[in-house]
Amino acid sequence: MMWTTAVLLMILPHLLSSTTTGISTGFNQSEIANEDFSEAPVKGQKPLGGSKRRETCTIPCDITVKLLRDEKHSVCGQLQQSLLAFGRSTRKLIRDVMDEQQRALDVLSFQVAELMTKVQTLSSEVQRSNTEMFSIKPVQSHGQDCSDIKDSLVSVVPKIPSGIYIVHPENTDTSFEVFCEMDYMGGGWTVIQRRTDGLTDFKRPWVDYVDGFGNLAGEHWLGLKKVFHMVNQKDTRFQLHIALVSHDDITSYASYDDFHLDSETQFFSIHLGRYAGSAGDAFRGYNQDQNQDTAPFSASDVDNDGCNPFCSIGNRTVESCSTQYNNTGWWFNQCGLANLNGSPEDVEQSPGQRTHILWDTWRQNGVAHTIKSVTMKIRRIATNN
Repeated sequence: MMWTTAVLLMILPHLLSSTTTGISTGFNQSEIANEDFSEAPVKGQKPLGGSKRRETCTIPCDITVKLLRDEKHSVCGQLQQSLLAFGRSTRKLIRDVMDEQQRALDVLSFQVAELMTKVQTLSSEVQRSNTEMFSIKPVQSHGQDCSDIKDSLVSVVPKIPSGIYIVHPENTDTSFEVFCEMDYMGGGWTVIQRRTDGLTDFKRPWVDYVDGFGNLAGEHWLGLKKVFHMVNQKDTRFQLHIALVSHDDITSYASYDDFHLDSETQFFSIHLGRYAGSAGDAFRGYNQDQNQDTAPFSASDVDNDGCNPFCSIGNRTVESCSTQYNNTGWWFNQCGLANLNGSPEDVEQSPGQRTHILWDTWRQNGVAHTIKSVTMKIRRIATNN
């Protein structure tokens, strides 16, 4: 705007000169002609140039002030308009950016929702696949146990599938479901315990261990009462087989050629025959103090572990083996070297507490294996005459 002011100052003398000539009709023309306006200094204004003929500013001060004031107002007005326009464009730019971000967020939210839908669909498909794999629907083929079912079907079915079957042991009033493994070591195995992923809580009271809990197609404890009815059938003898898998996928087993339980009045005490296998006889341990054969079953609320008033494990004093083993139930005898109802997960444990699956005689280079999964199963092996 400064160049506009300069131009005005340059042309205003000529404009004012002609204007003054036109409006000064009341003055004597000869006097005006004889006067030299160019050399008459304006009051309050110093002459410009040297001692010869000098040009001076012929613009009156009040007109100059007015022009400068008008120019100032014009500049301020234009600046204000520029600021308003800049503000409007800035707000529009911010709105455009926010709208673009909102559109991007909407697209991302839609993609996340679509992904979650796909994950849920995939999870449902996996669960359905697992259900189909384990034949979760009970097969309406009755027998006294899985061995009896296998023997009755082997002549009519080319390949008997593993899955959930209904059994009715003799001398009992009720039927119940069990998981039968029909393709493992000749088949006919009734699964009485399985630990695989730690999702089923085995920290249970006595009544749960008596009746059973969990999912037969996955982790479960069949129930002491059901096992008692099966292994105490007339003219039967059952083998106990324990299959172990370590965290580095090494497999091992322990087998006992005779297995049965006492009744509930005797707290389902366990009885084991001869041992065979590659995992060691952890049930009997290395000395009599560690022997869990003939031990009654214990739970967190029913203590039959033989620690009266306490047991010593290493340098620790233990009052309850169930508490020591994460409030799980087992055939404890001064705790011992076996508890297959611990957690297969590698979780943090309190000092001195044993939460993991324990089969302490299965070792490598003197160190006990960390067990990932275990299955306990029983099968008829002979008939007494």
